[in-house]
Amino acid sequence: MRTRLTEEFGIHYPIVCAPMALVTGGRLAAAVSSAGGLGLVGGGYAGTLGGEPELGQELAHVQGHKFGVGFITWALARVPHLLDEALSYSPLCVFLSFGDPRPFAERIRRNGAKLICQVQSLRHVDQALEAGATIIVAQGSEAGGHGAKRSTLPFVPEVADYLARCSPTTLLLAAGGIADGRGLAAALMLGADGVVVGTRFWASAEALTPPAATDRAVHATGDDTVRTKALDAVRGVPWPDEFSFRVLSNKFTEQWAHRETEAAAAFGSLATIYAEARARQDFDVMAIVAGECVGLIHDRPSAGSIVEAMVTQAKALLARGATLDFGPRTANPGLPQTGGSASR
Repeated sequence: MRTRLTEEFGIHYPIVCAPMALVTGGRLAAAVSSAGGLGLVGGGYAGTLGGEPELGQELAHVQGHKFGVGFITWALARVPHLLDEALSYSPLCVFLSFGDPRPFAERIRRNGAKLICQVQSLRHVDQALEAGATIIVAQGSEAGGHGAKRSTLPFVPEVADYLARCSPTTLLLAAGGIADGRGLAAALMLGADGVVVGTRFWASAEALTPPAATDRAVHATGDDTVRTKALDAVRGVPWPDEFSFRVLSNKFTEQWAHRETEAAAAFGSLATIYAEARARQDFDVMAIVAGECVGLIHDRPSAGSIVEAMVTQAKALLARGATLDFGPRTANPGLPQTGGSASR
């Protein structure tokens, strides 16, 4: 599947594994790259949260493969030297999200890496363009983990149109709710050059995700997810106010998700309780981080088989779409006439 993304990085398929904190270690990134996509090691909170894998150790696992590394930008700003450590491993790219990328852009380029910026609004797009991003990732609110308010389906083509006017050489990836070949094909039709996939790889054999978490997720639907700011507040993680957190519902979210104002006033009050739950992997309290597409996930296969299945399905759908004949139009040009090939 040739797109501007595959040509930019010399990969076979326009699929990027999201650099998920506490999830995308070197083995997962290497597996995605070996399968023809691009794996990004999750630098996450840049060691500021506690309990994260040691970045250098994870980057050592991916040596010999094409790879990148990603950071939560506001956390990286607290320990900027960690960017130098990551760059010393010669990644193809650095992926920044949730904060201003401009303070880091020149250092990334000077070390020969390409800058990828994930955005959640057009204001973020402008910041990314000012930083000189090679690739922009338009993330919809369907995504697991942190995000903002825009939905993938309208946000991606709006950013595509914006880039066509303002910066046509900048590549665009879609993120949020993409878990199979249908999502990949749809993203390409919306004007993206590829996709960033999180939740589907979160539930892969090589991910650092605890098995107890995916055991719950494979029985969940998208209805079972919730997006809230309350969880970050009571556990004492200082996320910027514009971002919220999508997780699977559990006893903790049932108690707190709807109490965002109260949670903000009680910032960090349950940090010890949460840390203890995390230590014993108590998922009635601890977050199970998954997006709305969790309802499409029913197993934990290898990352390579996920890539292969996505590509096979997307190719079939795109080929079928190219041969569809919608026939004579009705008064509403958006609806095919009954009996046309699209109704079969």
